[in-house]
Amino acid sequence: MLTDMADVEALLDDFAAECAELDALVADLDPAEWGRDTPAPGWSIAHQIAHLTWTDEVAAVAATDPERFGKLVEEAGPRALTFVDEAAAAKARTPAPELLAEWRSRRTALIDALRQVPAGTKLPWFGPPMSPASMVTARLMETWAHGQDVADALGVVRTPTARLRHIAHLGVRTRNYAYLVHGRTAPAEEFRVELTAPDGSPWTWGPADARQRISGSALDFCQLVTQRRHLDDLDLAVVGDDAAEWLSLAQAFAGPPGAGRTAGQFA
Repeated sequence: MLTDMADVEALLDDFAAECAELDALVADLDPAEWGRDTPAPGWSIAHQIAHLTWTDEVAAVAATDPERFGKLVEEAGPRALTFVDEAAAAKARTPAPELLAEWRSRRTALIDALRQVPAGTKLPWFGPPMSPASMVTARLMETWAHGQDVADALGVVRTPTARLRHIAHLGVRTRNYAYLVHGRTAPAEEFRVELTAPDGSPWTWGPADARQRISGSALDFCQLVTQRRHLDDLDLAVVGDDAAEWLSLAQAFAGPPGAGRTAGQFA
């Protein structure tokens, strides 16, 4: 478990590296290419970067001014299910060079803000409150996931890295949350998750003798829990009805259930 500031610093380094990798994909794009469609319906590359920019900004507010963050959530009111998309759509109209500069500024400000949060602090968010370590893990996950949409739009195949472990860990930890947002009760028993890291080493969670089991590629598991690929298109083995149900619901991100991707979309 991540508990001290050394852990947070290491996570912040990985978050910065994930941002830099996506930055390299978009930095030299012609401004017109920012309008290219991504696999997320209605979202262009500009929408993807705009969403990350806005969310990094709001995460920094949660880290530095929880009362102001609470007011943002309160003001959303009945728009709570749509205001995130509305914010992305509004910011996506920013000229590409300005949007790129703002994203760079916002993510740097977030890193600086999270460095200042005292250990043991819980930060408010749209889902359950989070520790600074969990917050930066969530931001890394979203950056990777939306980066996947950008890579898909550009026809780029990214090389998986050890940073996937953070996303896989979040995917496992959010099992019960995925049930909650679907209005279902999570199973009481723990599941076993056994993944193969990009370097071939094993990553595991849960009891070794668990009856409900998921195994396979760490990359594919991360694509599943971020809903960037359909289960039918992934190298994951599932044992047990409960494990199969979880993978049909899994989402590592806060908010209402996502639509995911259709089977064969990237064949």
